[in-house]
Amino acid sequence: MAQIYDLLIIGSGPAGMAAAIYAQRAGLKTSVLEKTGISGGQVLTTYEVDNYPGLPEISGFDLSEKFKEHALHLGTEIRTAEVKNIIDQGATKILETDQGCMEAKTVLIATGAHHAKLHVPGEEELAGMGVSYCATCDGAFFRNRTVVVVGGGDVAVEDAIFLARFCKKVYLVHRRDNLRAAKLLQEHMLALSNVEVLWNTEVKEIAGEEQVEQVTLFYNKENREEVLPVDGVFIAVGTIPDTDFVKGLVQQDEKGCLIAGEDCRTSVKGIYAAGDVRTKALRQILTAAADGANAVTSVQEDLFTL
Repeated sequence: MAQIYDLLIIGSGPAGMAAAIYAQRAGLKTSVLEKTGISGGQVLTTYEVDNYPGLPEISGFDLSEKFKEHALHLGTEIRTAEVKNIIDQGATKILETDQGCMEAKTVLIATGAHHAKLHVPGEEELAGMGVSYCATCDGAFFRNRTVVVVGGGDVAVEDAIFLARFCKKVYLVHRRDNLRAAKLLQEHMLALSNVEVLWNTEVKEIAGEEQVEQVTLFYNKENREEVLPVDGVFIAVGTIPDTDFVKGLVQQDEKGCLIAGEDCRTSVKGIYAAGDVRTKALRQILTAAADGANAVTSVQEDLFTL
């Protein structure tokens, strides 16, 4: 720990990279820590992004590359390291990582979230053998086959639209009688001839010998079960914030999100939260990037008083 950074950014998704860009322009001594060595976060699993201003129909991978290229162009230091713990020393914070300790005056947590699971029989056993949490990653393996998408939000509907391009049949299983997804996405999906929505329905079991072969469905309103032969199950039922490493240090809500307002300040002075880890109404690439900018503005203001 020979050097003390002005700001250490944990996470290299849209929030982290936007913060890095703003921090470099502000002249702050900054480093971005990414756990896997691949920048982008969840945006990497998005086949097509069509709501980021000025960049219509760009892939999630290409958009994340643009974020990274911009940050590197400004001289951002990006290091591969997984943060295990943060020690608050008041004026500085010690980050304990799998690559050693680092010290900074301020820390921005932009670690994003991971996919929630159904927790039904067969899900764990058949993960990677027909059970997937990323349609854009695994969809090509199911060409001309029948699949189920579970969920009712934007991601689930986007997955159904994407899979319909090459799957013979796509069932969208949703436990309610209306979707949470954006209206435009719903209209697009419902217009597809090979997509069928199973309303008020839940997946109770996923089964197969060495590969997914069927799912057991429960129809809530009819109070009955049905076995549906399928080749794959794509689960899109939400995300869980990656905040365990600061549990007990930074105040969190019941879902594990770090409690912070638009200024991204958390309950601990000198620690900030941006993107999907923060309590907020809308979690999108655009709002994550905005968080990164807001967080660095708060950092700049607070560095004068730390």
